[in-house]
Amino acid sequence: MINANEPQPGTASSKAPRQTDDLHRLLIERVEEYAIFALDPDGYVLSWNAGAERLKGYAASEIIGRHFSVFYPAEDLATDKPGQELRTAATTGRAEDEGWRLRKDGTRFWASLLITALRDKSGELVGFGKVTRDLTERRAAQERSLESAREIAAQQAARAMAEKRSDEMQALAGKLRDQAEQLERQSIAAGVANRAKSEFLAAMSHELRTPLNAIGGYTQLLQMGIAGPVTPEQQKQLDRIQRSQQHLLSVINDILNFSRIEAGQIDYRIERVAICDAVESVVTMITPQADEKRVALRMEHTGLPLTAMADLQKLEQIILNLLSNAVKFTAPGGTISLSCAVEGDVVALSLSDTGIGIPADQLEDIFEPFMQVGRSLATPKEGTGLGLAISRDLARGMDGALTVESREGEGSTFTLRLPLAR
Repeated sequence: MINANEPQPGTASSKAPRQTDDLHRLLIERVEEYAIFALDPDGYVLSWNAGAERLKGYAASEIIGRHFSVFYPAEDLATDKPGQELRTAATTGRAEDEGWRLRKDGTRFWASLLITALRDKSGELVGFGKVTRDLTERRAAQERSLESAREIAAQQAARAMAEKRSDEMQALAGKLRDQAEQLERQSIAAGVANRAKSEFLAAMSHELRTPLNAIGGYTQLLQMGIAGPVTPEQQKQLDRIQRSQQHLLSVINDILNFSRIEAGQIDYRIERVAICDAVESVVTMITPQADEKRVALRMEHTGLPLTAMADLQKLEQIILNLLSNAVKFTAPGGTISLSCAVEGDVVALSLSDTGIGIPADQLEDIFEPFMQVGRSLATPKEGTGLGLAISRDLARGMDGALTVESREGEGSTFTLRLPLAR
């Protein structure tokens, strides 16, 4: 007897389970958006759908029977990530992950995957189902959005920083403007003070030179016997008066020259000047002073007509200042040597002495006004300390330079360089 409630062979009800299985298999095989395939318990590929072939590039015949770890990059294989995922799925029933995976051609894609443990009715693990989706484009879009957000944040931060810096710069500009105005006021005041000082020094020098010249003139008249015979003792006293008058006049002339240089009142008459002639003219003037101190003067002649572009009077004044200093600071029995040479486009006049030398920390200081080597209240030196300052300024006024090389206790070499006349 046939039970009407039971499906009969050949009826629609008996065909439904088989059709459902076929449809399910076709659905999995034909889906192209997802890679769906089965693994055995050890991870070897058992099945392969169209989506897996499209995504990973392997045909079914190329991949079935191979281990699914072939889809993982080297950094994941080094940590046994495939094995960890299978163990997680076997323990918890599923394993999910996102990461880089490899295609057959070695290119990478960003994958989202789900591994599900497959068990039979008795609960025994018979394999795994694996579903993989390509999220490369979505990840790129997320990264673009993130990068855009970073750029916007960076722009906002830069804008805020720029505004802050603008405020700081405005405040700094205000401070600098105030300081500039203060410096300008101080500069004006200093200029006024310098002009007043120079005018005072010039006026004082002129006022002092007049009676000093009178002293010198009267001394010469007395020495000539105009007022009557002069005894030898009186002659000695007159000589002392004359030397003192000349020394004081020299000091005042230095102060006057320096005040003129500071005030910019020095005029230069630049012309062709024979250096050797200028040197010999000054050496003649300084020889008596050197002989009195037993200091030898030596002029090394090159045999060449060395000619410089200079102001003859200013050049002779520089040479006189340098020779006077050399005689002053060279001990009896010492030597002063002068030599000339051509250095490219300049004529170099060098003056070397065997004097006390200059400490290394004072090589630049000696060119400052009122500075002298070894000067102190306990050991005063003759002169104002203006000779070298005046000489350097005069050299610069003729487009030249005055430099020094020295070792303490071994002497000094001053070199005056002036443009070569061609």
